[in-house]
Amino acid sequence: MSDDVFGKIVDIESEYKDRGYAQGKEAGKDAGAVEGRELGLEHGFDIGKDLGFYQGWVQTWLDAATTQPGLVPDRAQKKLLAIKAVIDSVPATNIEGAHFDDRLKEIRQKFKVASAMLGVNVSAELPTNSLGSTAARIIAENVTKLPDFDDTVNIWVYEEIVEGKKLTEIINTQHENVKYLPGHKLPNNVVAIPDAAEVVKDATHIVVVIPHQFIEHLLDRIHGSIRSDARAISLIKGIGISSQGMTTMTQIIHRTLAIPVSSLSGANIANEIAEKKYCETTIGCSDPDEAIVWRSLFNTPYFRVNCVSDVIGVEFCGALKNVVAVGAGFIDGLGLGNNTKAAIIRIGFLEMRRLAMHISGAQIQESTFMESCGIADVITTCYGGRNRRLAEEFVKTGKPMSRLEKELLNGQKLQGYLTADEVHSYIDSCGVTDHFPLFTNIYKICYKGKTPNSIFDGLNVDFSNDTRAPSPAL
Repeated sequence: MSDDVFGKIVDIESEYKDRGYAQGKEAGKDAGAVEGRELGLEHGFDIGKDLGFYQGWVQTWLDAATTQPGLVPDRAQKKLLAIKAVIDSVPATNIEGAHFDDRLKEIRQKFKVASAMLGVNVSAELPTNSLGSTAARIIAENVTKLPDFDDTVNIWVYEEIVEGKKLTEIINTQHENVKYLPGHKLPNNVVAIPDAAEVVKDATHIVVVIPHQFIEHLLDRIHGSIRSDARAISLIKGIGISSQGMTTMTQIIHRTLAIPVSSLSGANIANEIAEKKYCETTIGCSDPDEAIVWRSLFNTPYFRVNCVSDVIGVEFCGALKNVVAVGAGFIDGLGLGNNTKAAIIRIGFLEMRRLAMHISGAQIQESTFMESCGIADVITTCYGGRNRRLAEEFVKTGKPMSRLEKELLNGQKLQGYLTADEVHSYIDSCGVTDHFPLFTNIYKICYKGKTPNSIFDGLNVDFSNDTRAPSPAL
């Protein structure tokens, strides 16, 4: 869709929305007056406004389909006509509240589906790393099989020169992210773009995959380009923890972009997913209807998605398991074997649960820890992730984590030792470091020059009395 054609449609849409709003107000007033006890004047006004908006929106695109042949796909036109039939079946006055509400919900649901069928860039990715490229590959394969989605998946790639060529040029011509996911072809419908604002401009579904320390800078660049009806999902395995408490990536994204944000996390090592080895993941989404949409974009026979409503819990597990993985890497570096490593994993998992209780109380659901984003991700990261690998090298070489990151990660970022610092800042401000001995020891080894053998100091902790209620004294 060219910019000038899109601009004309926006103008038409605005005119219809204004007209529909005015007519809807009157219908709403009548509805509120007739069924005053059940709807109320204010509720009737709001329903009329909504109805007017949807009426205007549908008519805009039907007019556009007539005046600009080929602009609106046939399947989208059929969906638009179905919505129009539902709208036309709703009487303007003398209605029952329950009937009106049910019909309005039906309109909204159909609107959701149709808005993803109008030839815009339905999926946009904000990745640079291997997980971002892997996710783009999955989505690009799925959208070609889903009639409700446009086929193109735009991804933002931080422009780098690789072997004398721009990385975006390599991806768009060779269909491979040779730096971050070498050896794995990307579908032809993945398009790499160096401007993040351009990537999200028309997207209805935005996937955010970026090291958590860079998220606010990225959001500052794109917030003026986001559609008001867009929604996002975060694949970022990091959270902000300070003396004031916890801030999740979905909260940061929602605060800046003012759109619904879900989360995805699980036992998902990117290279194994790229090789299509069976694994599971967890999507946290508070809207059941939206959860279905996200699942359809990510679910495959080898990448199985389970959806839960606990958005924050999914993120929390995804971030904290990296700290446990650093501890597991120390054990590998010391050459202490699987029994010792299993003990560190068990204690780390229990400290994760304890910290969740302390920060959020019952806000994070107990069952989330048993999902792929919880115990499964802890296990896989403690055996195969880069946090474990660098912690092992830290013990063997004595080099700082920051130097090892530059030497071994090919431009990617290490999350575990950064999160360890943030966790310690919080538990120290609460005066409860003795209740988190493993997290405290990992912090001291990373930042205070303690020897790796000190990881065992004070680990004889009783977790049997932990409850779901937050308590500074634990």
